[in-house]
Amino acid sequence: MPEKIKLQKFVDELPIPNTLSPKMRHYNNSYYEVTMKEFSQKLHRDLGPTRLWGYEGTFPGPTLEVMKNEAVFVKWMNELPNKHFLPVDTTIHGSEITVPEGRTVVHLHGGRTPAHSDGYPEAWFTRNFEQTGPLFEREVYTYPNNERATMLWYHDHTIGITRLNIYAGLAGLYLIRDKHEQSLNLPKEQYEIPLLIVDRSFNPDGSLYYPSKPDQNDAGLPQPSLVPPFDAETILVNGKVYPYLNVEPRKYRFRILNASNSRILTLKMESNQPFYQIGTDGGFLETTVKINEIILMSAERIDVIIDFSQYYGQSIILKNVTKSATPETQDIMQFRVIVPLRSIDTSSLPFYLGEIERIPRSMAKRTRYLTLVRVKDQYGRSLNLLDGKMWMDRISERIEVNTVEIWRIINLIDDDPHPIHLHLVDFQILDRQPFDVSHFQKNGNLIFTGPPTPPNPYEMGLKDTVQTPFGYVTSIIARFGPFTGRYVWHCHMLEHEDYEMMRPIEIFEAHW
Repeated sequence: MPEKIKLQKFVDELPIPNTLSPKMRHYNNSYYEVTMKEFSQKLHRDLGPTRLWGYEGTFPGPTLEVMKNEAVFVKWMNELPNKHFLPVDTTIHGSEITVPEGRTVVHLHGGRTPAHSDGYPEAWFTRNFEQTGPLFEREVYTYPNNERATMLWYHDHTIGITRLNIYAGLAGLYLIRDKHEQSLNLPKEQYEIPLLIVDRSFNPDGSLYYPSKPDQNDAGLPQPSLVPPFDAETILVNGKVYPYLNVEPRKYRFRILNASNSRILTLKMESNQPFYQIGTDGGFLETTVKINEIILMSAERIDVIIDFSQYYGQSIILKNVTKSATPETQDIMQFRVIVPLRSIDTSSLPFYLGEIERIPRSMAKRTRYLTLVRVKDQYGRSLNLLDGKMWMDRISERIEVNTVEIWRIINLIDDDPHPIHLHLVDFQILDRQPFDVSHFQKNGNLIFTGPPTPPNPYEMGLKDTVQTPFGYVTSIIARFGPFTGRYVWHCHMLEHEDYEMMRPIEIFEAHW
């Protein structure tokens, strides 16, 4: 581990990521160019500049803001060095010594995108597209943006090094707007603020620290070696360590993303004031949820309104109260309610936000039972698998386009829940139900030990990532479409995803 660095909290102001302008706009089409490059950025007043990789040379990358049904074309360009500055384990499939370290591919997380633009892990490319992966198809990606208004995010998705590329800084936000959202009179412009939260560790010189081997006895391990899910020592928001934000005594809308490699965040205001949650991964909830604590796993998003009108003159810390949090990771950022009200707050806090089209269980054409299991690899390291299969095993999830399926995810791994992410679709969480794990492991039969519990209030909307606790069957329902081709599902703990906890999905057109 690196030498412990004590960084003073709340000395840097929260930055707001820039919004990227398109290179061209024509009617309902727009074209962007985004370059990935290496650069240095100061992440805290008392740290030297940190070497990073990022989109357009910033961390986080610039925000793309588009309208629903606007056809967006993006040329993602790689100008990164050939050599990685973080430790690459070449024993992982897809990350062998024969492939270039400076490879990338971009996934629009939560997007309903054609397969050729989804950022398939083997569709990577290097600087100037000189080398490409086996499933690389095109240089310009297409995003139809037919989702509801929501906040997606874009990030690296390269097989074998996703954990390193995102940790190095390759992540940014993507907002889809629509007329319905505009009609709700929510806080907007300077009163709508994105919060991209990550954890990072630092060396004394300000450089990023990422472990090159697990804490366990490393005799016989490859060097460098993949580590188990890595919780770093410091919290950053929008690329600053423990920032502060000066606010007026009024309502603000915050679009919050947990973009950590694996850290679980349990958000709570130190003042114990509520969050008014209006949205989740896939856009608005049906009705606003008043809640004091929200659990966010890697890749999950929430859309909340916080009302500071009764707190003028106070400083309030946004806390992380997860039980595993250390003194360094219990504080996320500080709100200082010290700016006099510029004008009367006329924004709304609506109760009803609009209908969500629920998929009835009766529409499911198939129910799949899929396990999360842990075995050991040849070096004695944990190897986490989806349904006991490796990435290269035959595709088992083949689904006819636009059909509905229920997936029952059976978690047999006795540690933190795993955030399971499906590409292409938004799903609804049906329930979670406890079962007898040892009985299932002996004979494969599910014996439930309690009734099913509905999703948490803050999970009631459309989701693309779901928390799957140990000893529970987590059931979700989705319509798989509208596009055909090859997609993936995986654990969004990035160290798991990089090492086999990811599987392909084939969406096909039936020809009768």
